Amino acid sequence: MKTRFTLFRRNGVFYAQDASNGKQTSLRTKDETEAKSLLEARNAAQRQPTLNLHLARAYLTASDPAFVERTWQNVMEQLQSRGKDSSRERYASVFKSPSFNGLRNKKLLETTADDFFAVFKDGKVAITYFLKRLHNFALNLGWIAIPIVAPYLWPKYEAKARRGITHDEQEAILAREKKAEWKLFLELLWETGAAQSDATAMTAEDIDWQSRTITYFRMKTGSRAQFTISKKLETVLSHLPTTGPLFPNLSKFTANDRASRFRRRCHKAGVTGVTLHSYRYPWRDARDGNAGDGNGLTGQKNAAAEPLTVQPLFSFWALRQPKPGVKGMASELPSSR
Repeated sequence: MKTRFTLFRRNGVFYAQDASNGKQTSLRTKDETEAKSLLEARNAAQRQPTLNLHLARAYLTASDPAFVERTWQNVMEQLQSRGKDSSRERYASVFKSPSFNGLRNKKLLETTADDFFAVFKDGKVAITYFLKRLHNFALNLGWIAIPIVAPYLWPKYEAKARRGITHDEQEAILAREKKAEWKLFLELLWETGAAQSDATAMTAEDIDWQSRTITYFRMKTGSRAQFTISKKLETVLSHLPTTGPLFPNLSKFTANDRASRFRRRCHKAGVTGVTLHSYRYPWRDARDGNAGDGNGLTGQKNAAAEPLTVQPLFSFWALRQPKPGVKGMASELPSSR
């Protein structure tokens, strides 16, 4: 193994020169024996970690030849190959971030906590979140023997306060909306609290006018969901197609496209702090005393000055019947509106 530090003397004082960068450091002695001892100590300190790494590589290669060659890019590719299409797309998008460039081609065996701390410096919550998932995935696969960063050393994430959309905000957005399909879409979300992807995927065939219910399968979980049609919702549905998708144009957009378009509508209406997901927050903490309309749905509060900081609930009953061909899907908990 090549010696990293070499000895030389200048004006009677011994120096050590680092072969990796040419840096020269005084050993602060004129005694040759002492200088050689100090130099040997420096070389030994550098040699031992390298020797241990070479020994580890020799043992690991015998059991798994690919172990010593795997990089974090291999972990990313493996993680991207799992889950639903939406999850794969999300992983692919996040891992393209420049924040991962310093780690991407780094071998797992050579990765240290400093490599992760360099990513933490960006301070991006999403990057840290997906880095932790990447780290834990590699750990679960057995591709790293021990955690590179201890759990308590990961940056703490404080969730932002979230709230539901108020009646005044809904009216302000609808007042400026010119497209009929968008207006009906927002009204349906207001009356049902359905997820935007579920709402745009609804078809006229999901409606049972005889029992006055809408039944569909949730895109996120695959579980079957059902809720009652209120009088106001009936008015909304009466203006939608009687066959095929209820929102033929909006259903062609991605969830991100719809979210961006809704954000622009909020900006024009002077509404801040809400997203399409705000329609999914419970009404019980934003009521104005309205007990409901007799169809299992209650009205929303006319004005709410304080943001809601409650957990999201669903505005429908979910029947615990899995979607045909889908196994292990969790059922939604029933809630009332």
